[in-house]
Amino acid sequence: MIISAVLIGIAYCLLNSFLAEPHRRSFNAIMVAGAGAAYLSSGAFGPVELVFTAAVTYCAYRGLKSWPFIGVAWLLHTALDVLHHLKGMPILPFAHTSSLGCAICDPVIAAWCFTGGMSVKEARAKLVSVA
Repeated sequence: MIISAVLIGIAYCLLNSFLAEPHRRSFNAIMVAGAGAAYLSSGAFGPVELVFTAAVTYCAYRGLKSWPFIGVAWLLHTALDVLHHLKGMPILPFAHTSSLGCAICDPVIAAWCFTGGMSVKEARAKLVSVA
C-alpha cells in the first residue's frame, strides 16, 4: 500500500505536467481546497473539522498565487489523514486504509508543490542547466 500511495502521488504530479502555468497552480489550489473539505461530514473531531477546513481553504486561496501555500495545505490535510486513520474514521468509510493512503500520498504532492509544481519539461530543463 505504501508503494501504491507514493505512485499515486507521483502520477498526480506527472499528469499535472499537461497543464500550463498559471492554470496548473490554480487547478492545484482548487484540488487541495476540495481535499480540505473531504472530512467535513465525518464529524470525527467536531468543530475542529471546521477550523481545519478554514485553515486549508485559506492556504488554498493563498495558493492561487503561491505554490508553497498549496504545499502547506497538503501537509495540513496529511495531518488530518493521520488523525482520522488513528481514530478509525477513514476518508472513505468503505475503505479502511483510505486515510492512511492519503497520508502517504499527500506529502509527495506537497513536496512537488514546494519545488514550484514544475512540469516534467521544466524539471528536465532545470536539471540540464545545473549539470
